[in-house]
Amino acid sequence: MFKKIQNKVHSAVSTVRATIASKKAEGYVDSGVKILIAVVIGALLLAGLYTLFNTNIIPTLGTKITGLFNYTGK
Repeated sequence: MFKKIQNKVHSAVSTVRATIASKKAEGYVDSGVKILIAVVIGALLLAGLYTLFNTNIIPTLGTKITGLFNYTGK
């Protein structure tokens, strides 16, 4: 009788240890979240650079280049 109880307890303990030790699909969720965050941050950076270039840098550069070609030497 005591041996039966002892075997069941050992079986339960080994099942709990195996369940705690297994990390099924834990890494997949973490990796997915990291990839999603990286994509969103990358998209925000690209949108910011696109806006910066179209509003500030390209018009100023165009004005400077036009000024260089229209230089009369006076």
